[in-house]
Order: sequence, then structure tokens, then C-alpha cells
Amino acid sequence: MPKSEIAIFDTTLRDGTQGTGINFTLKDKLEIAEMLDSFGIDYIEGGFPLASERETAFFKEVRSLNLKHSKICSFGSTRKPGGKASHDAHINALLQAETPTVVIVGKAWDAHAEKVIGTTLEENLNMISDSVSHLKSEGREVIFDLEHFFDGYAANREYAEKVLRTATDAGADCLVLCDTNGGTLPQTAVKIVEDLGRGNYAPLGIHFHNDTGCAVAASIQCIDSGAVHVQGTINGWGERVGNANLCAIIPNLALKMKKDIYCGQNLKDLTKLSRFTAEKANIIPEKNQAYVGETAFSHKAGQHTDVIIKAEYLMEHIDSSLVGNSRRILLSELAGKSTIVRKLAKYGEFDKNSEIVAQLTNTLKQKEMEGYEYEAAEASFDVIMRKALDRFTPLFELQNYHLESYKTMTSKSKTVGRLFLNAGGIEHMGAAVGEGPVDTLNASIRDALIPSFPFLKNIHLTDYRVRVLNPEEATAAKVRVFITFTDGKTDWDSVGVSENIIEASWEALIDAINFYYNNDVLEE
Repeated sequence: MPKSEIAIFDTTLRDGTQGTGINFTLKDKLEIAEMLDSFGIDYIEGGFPLASERETAFFKEVRSLNLKHSKICSFGSTRKPGGKASHDAHINALLQAETPTVVIVGKAWDAHAEKVIGTTLEENLNMISDSVSHLKSEGREVIFDLEHFFDGYAANREYAEKVLRTATDAGADCLVLCDTNGGTLPQTAVKIVEDLGRGNYAPLGIHFHNDTGCAVAASIQCIDSGAVHVQGTINGWGERVGNANLCAIIPNLALKMKKDIYCGQNLKDLTKLSRFTAEKANIIPEKNQAYVGETAFSHKAGQHTDVIIKAEYLMEHIDSSLVGNSRRILLSELAGKSTIVRKLAKYGEFDKNSEIVAQLTNTLKQKEMEGYEYEAAEASFDVIMRKALDRFTPLFELQNYHLESYKTMTSKSKTVGRLFLNAGGIEHMGAAVGEGPVDTLNASIRDALIPSFPFLKNIHLTDYRVRVLNPEEATAAKVRVFITFTDGKTDWDSVGVSENIIEASWEALIDAINFYYNNDVLEE
């Protein structure tokens, strides 16, 4: 076991990939492994070497990475009934992966041994003993996962304890108690861990799924009761509703429970790790995740914002920077004058009773009545503030745009667009062909302006979302469009609203571009 008090074991690259919509390329897996190592994760479970060519390739390629701390683990099952571990294809695949640590899973529930594997309870014990001892004889650290342990313990405690004893006597370095179907509540798990802690077994670990919504709670409570190894995934991904979320477990252990964990020294990189992994999976991060979510330190109600200004510790349980996150003051009709003052702070000091604060507060509420929403579109509200402060310079003015969609035979539909803009007293013309009207508008703007304003090469549209505000109006309904831009370092969001989806998109596009132009170009 590592020298730290609690070992952190990440199974994002194995158990996490069983989550709906989670897929990684070989390159993704290698890059995530490097990021996990940089963060200080103790163990990284890479997958089952025989599962696919990609998994086999991972274990070959990962050897060339210059990992500083993490131990890569290969994963497999105990040998087959009636055979020998030394001749078992799965066991040999674990050895051929050449990882310093191997994880093997065995049956701890008597019903699974008899009905799933189709063997006797005694032979199941032999399979465990033979597999563990053979891997140990080959010089590997062995982590033994006891599948369905908590259910097996409830159904036949005596046999579950025999499985623990057998693996311990065979030399297992850690016994991981798995709540495979996610149905065990924390208080039940804690009592079992406390009872087993007096049994002179190998060190105990825990592995929870989140089917009852209690995986994180069960994990940290079991650690408090004697477990010294915890398994989970980044962002809580995994089969069904997911695994225990390491992005919550790790800061809880380090900040709340004051446990000695190696990665505790790198907590400031936790949010980056969460979002990097989500990007590799092409998954939009859950905004309401504890600690690392975009809204984890967000404040919407005006009263809350007022408290933040006066004594921030009264509204936030930790300093957001400890986990690499940041505070956000959200703009909505619930916002009071304190929220507006907070937003204006970048432009100077303003009293909440000032005329400009009253003006912006009224503007915000009026805009939201019209269908605008600025919680997720702060770039657009920044444009509103600049206009109110007379500190706004538009990059261009629209003369006209024209879009035409066409489709021929079985080919994909296309949109042809052209537009005329006035920028700096000079007329610019741009044209483009795109998949859809928004793509074409964006490309046409870039075509028109990049020769004169090369900074536009640095920014790119990364997300586009549409919400129908009054569906009862059918095709005449008003829509709200959100657009996300990035310059590779920072993301920003803008909003547009109209009965015409193209007009709403245009509004969001020009807000996004003007936000960057005013904040990152004019102020350089």
C-alpha cells in the first residue's frame, strides 16, 4: 500500500467506460492516465487486457509514459473452474500486461458462485486462492475485488468471511468490498466494515455504485470506520447511475476529514481534472457536481449575494480556489442590487443605490420578461453593462445578410450565405457555405473580417443550444439561443431571443464576438 493513510484508486478507464455515452480512444485513455498521475492518484485501473485490441494496446503504450506516482493496474477475473491459474488465459493476460499491480475479481456471494459460475462453493474458494497466490508468486501486488460482497455477506455471512480469509491467506494485498448493484445503505456498510476490521484480514478497501445516491457517503463513512483504500471514478461515471465520485470523495477526505491522501497536495487541480476528463469523453460536465461543478459556488438570490459581499465565508463551505473552482454571481430576476454591484466591480466602485445600478437592475428584469436568461450568458450581460457605462465599442455594424438553404437529390442540405458589414468606416463583404444557417453566418462573419481583424482566428464557436419558450405557438414560437465561444483558454456564453431562430442566433453571435473584442482586444 502507498505510504499515505488512504489509497485512492481510479477506475474511470475501466468501470467508468461502462457508463452510458462514455467512450475513449486509446489516445484519450493515455492522456487521462497522464492527468491522473499528475494529480497524484495512487492507482489507475486501465481495463481488461483481453477485452479488445485497444485495451491490449493501452497496456503496451502506457509503459512508455513517464508516470511519476500512479500505479497502472490491469483487471481480470479469477481462473476458470477446474483449471489452474498458471494455465489460465485471463490470468496470463494480466501478467503479460506487465503492470505492477493487478486487480482480480471473485465471487463473494454464494448464489453467484453456484448459479452464475456454475461451480461449488469449495471450488470458488480454490479459484480465489490459486489465482491470488499465482499472481503473488509472479511478483505482483494483488488487489482482490469481492464482487457483490455486501449482498453475499447479508445472504451467507459465514461464506463471505471464508472468501475474505482465503484471499488473505493467499497473499492478497488489499480486499475490496464491492457493492456491485449499488443497493447497500451507508449505515449497513459501516457496520460490516467495523465488524470485519477485527478479523485480522488483509487491509480493506471499498467500491460503491450510486444506485441509492449514497455512494460518496458510504465511501467516506467506511473510511472513517477502517477502510484504507477507496475506489471510484472521475465525475462519478459508471454503469447504470454511476460509481462513487472521486471528485467529491477526495476533497471530503482531504478538507473535511483531514485524511492523509497523496493527491491532497494537488486539490487545486481537481476541477481541471474533472473537466479535462469530460472533454475527452465528449461529455458536457454536470454543472451541479459538488466541489467541481460550474454551479458549486454560484449564487443567484440577491440576499445571498449581499451576504457574500459582507462575509463570504457565511455562504460557502470552502474557498472555491482550494479545488480550482471559482465563485459565480448569477444574473436573474431574483438578483438584487448587490448582484449588479458585484458584476460592475470590474469597471469600478459603485454604490447599490446609484442610478446605474437601478438602471441595470430594471434592464435585467425587463429582459428576462422578454425571454432572455443571463445565468448562462454572462457575456451578453457584460455587453449590456458596457453600453450603460458608455464603454462599449462595437466591432462592426450589419448592413444586411442573406441566407439560402438548398438540397439536391440525396445530398446533405447546405446553406449559402453572404453579408455586408461596416467596420471602422469600411464596408466588408463575407460569404460562406455551411451545414446550417448559424454555421454559415459565423463563417461569413469570419470571412468578412479576419483579413482586417486577425484576432478572430483565435476564437471559435463550441456549443449551440436552442430552447422554445412558448411551444403552444407552434412554428411561430419564440426561441432562446445560447452560444458558447472559446479562445482556447477561456469560455464565454451569450444569448439571443426572437421568434426567428436565425435572428436569435445572430444576436447571440454578435454579443459573443463583441464581448471578446471589448474585453480582450480593446483592453490589451
